[in-house]
Amino acid sequence: MFPAMSEKPLPDPTQPAGSEANWFGFRPVDPNDKSGLVRSVFNSVATNYDLMNDLMSGGIHRLWKDTLMDMVAPRPDMTLLDVAGGTGDIAFRFLQRGGGGAVVCDITEAMVRVGRDRAIDRNILSGVQWTVGDAETLPFASRSMDAYTIAFGLRNVTHIDKAIAEAYRVLKPGSRFFCLEFSHVVLPGLRELYDVYSFQVLPRLGRAVARDEDSYRYLAESIRRFPDQASLAKRIEAAGFASVRVRNLTGGIAAIHSGWRI
Repeated sequence: MFPAMSEKPLPDPTQPAGSEANWFGFRPVDPNDKSGLVRSVFNSVATNYDLMNDLMSGGIHRLWKDTLMDMVAPRPDMTLLDVAGGTGDIAFRFLQRGGGGAVVCDITEAMVRVGRDRAIDRNILSGVQWTVGDAETLPFASRSMDAYTIAFGLRNVTHIDKAIAEAYRVLKPGSRFFCLEFSHVVLPGLRELYDVYSFQVLPRLGRAVARDEDSYRYLAESIRRFPDQASLAKRIEAAGFASVRVRNLTGGIAAIHSGWRI
């Protein structure tokens, strides 16, 4: 049984840049092992990934993704790179809104397979390129993409700053970076309720619905260890992005960070 909130203090979300490489949720790990551990989680949850997001957000993630697309403002002349985009949710929205084409890159092959199957089920037979690749070493040319999105993926990379630097590298000058991620609640009283849900209810739901309590526990822990909004904004600025903005969603349960590649 997961311990009550009062029995286990939660980590301070304001942590030194780069320290996330040493943690897998609340568990200290060798940075060289982290990407393999993350792959194992998403191999486990791939077929239930949409259900997982519904459980983690109460279904609101669909509205958050629509808000993200409002900010991306797809055009026929745009090519979107969606990193950690496995099941295609962002890419499909981009095409539905008139985007020219999308490249989906995910480190987990099982997630990419699910995305391809979903595309076929939706009769999306062109306009999306599927690639297995690492956010920290993207297999794309510099200055080749018109927009970059990463939704619920940045907290799972080993080195956040490397992933952001790679985003800067592959974007064309004048294009934009977007990160939609679970974040840190800013509404008084909501944080306590959300922590109880995340750490006590969500793992049990994972066990009951997907028979996978451990993966859901990791996902809750990874959210709690992720940098807060201001800390992440500074790291995006440090990578060279200009006019970095933060848009809180649902009281800060999630946030969209954006910045311009100059």
